[in-house]
Amino acid sequence: MKVIHKIVDLQNELFTLRKQGKSIGFVPTMGALHEGHASLVRRSVQDNDVTVVSVFVNPTQFNDKNDLKNYPRDLEADCRLLETCKADFVFAPEVEEMYPVPDTRQFEYPPVSTVMEGAHRPGHFNGVCQVVSRLFYIVRPDRSYFGEKDWQQIAVVKAMVRHLGLTVQIVECPIVRDADGLARSSRNTLLTKEERAIAPRIYAALSKSVDYAKTHTLKETHDFVVNEINSVDGLDVEYFSIVDGNTLQDVANWEDSPYIVGCITVYCGHTPIRLIDHIKYQEA
Repeated sequence: MKVIHKIVDLQNELFTLRKQGKSIGFVPTMGALHEGHASLVRRSVQDNDVTVVSVFVNPTQFNDKNDLKNYPRDLEADCRLLETCKADFVFAPEVEEMYPVPDTRQFEYPPVSTVMEGAHRPGHFNGVCQVVSRLFYIVRPDRSYFGEKDWQQIAVVKAMVRHLGLTVQIVECPIVRDADGLARSSRNTLLTKEERAIAPRIYAALSKSVDYAKTHTLKETHDFVVNEINSVDGLDVEYFSIVDGNTLQDVANWEDSPYIVGCITVYCGHTPIRLIDHIKYQEA
């Protein structure tokens, strides 16, 4: 496995492999890697001749400077994990390498980019599209792998790929959860012992609501989840949206769509740490 910091060095390596007819898989990450990331890398290794993993904390997708400052970073640990997954290249650029000049491009894909995370974190998805599009241009992968935990992000990236006419195939991979149900996330490392103990109550409420929804209205199900989570000392729901799984627009009744997903963001602890998750209620 090679660790590369310069764009030109990575492109030279991949140019040679591409000339040999090798397929290239790509996993973009912000580091602080865990089993969720590892599952994406292993899938890429399985599907492709060559796997590239980027490790880059992208400043343009943070609308909170403290969040950017506190985001966990440990490249050595990341590389150890990636080696066990049999990744071929780790691309770990500095900010100046990725953005030699400010990126002033604007990406907006309503309605999928303007609701939920888009509404609560202004500029977030624009920053995601800036960095992911730049990485796609650098790596030119055949396939790129994203975890379903960042479910709305996948919809936005797919819209960007269509808009830019890119040929990369976006591969969605299932959420990886701890035994107690908590979705694996780099932010979990920031939780205190007490916060980590209550965080699984988020997915527990979502899971319980699937059966509840069978005999209750959509509004009642929404309120059930919010009340269940907010009743836990240390958890505070920022939003819970029950939406059409394709358009990401709110639905009012279970009959409004064959594909309905509940998306939630919860603040955990007194710091607090922002955790996201989702549950599928109906899938055609």
